[in-house]
Amino acid sequence: MNSREEKAKVIFDSGRNCAQSVLSAFSADLNFDAGSALKISSAFGGGMGRLQEKCGAVTGAFMVLGIYCSDKYTDEKERKNNINSLVQQFNKRFTDLHGSSVCRQLMNCDLNTEEGRKYSEENKLKDNVCAKCVRSSVRIIEEMIDVKSEQ
Repeated sequence: MNSREEKAKVIFDSGRNCAQSVLSAFSADLNFDAGSALKISSAFGGGMGRLQEKCGAVTGAFMVLGIYCSDKYTDEKERKNNINSLVQQFNKRFTDLHGSSVCRQLMNCDLNTEEGRKYSEENKLKDNVCAKCVRSSVRIIEEMIDVKSEQ
């Protein structure tokens, strides 16, 4: 595992959500305040506020790509075109790897029910699904964009 993946895993294992873990793993490389990264991404875990929509690791990655493009492109049209392209590429790669980018489908349960939470805990979905999504999101981002590392 590379150091950004390790950083994301440590953040995730500390109790932060998947979006926080992905965004925070890149915050230093993108000159983005780590505290702000944790705050901004705090509502995106569990598929956005446990709505189980778009996976938090994916939305965290979208935030990374947004910061990257905002710093790289000054022309608004060029920035929008590039961020849209990167988001679509990321989503395809993630979906190809995991079968979906929707939390509910990845987890195969409803985390808003007692049964779903029990299923998640019994099957260790945080480790067996979420942590894998966090790690693969970090890897995909690294393969897609050139971020300067402070590793």
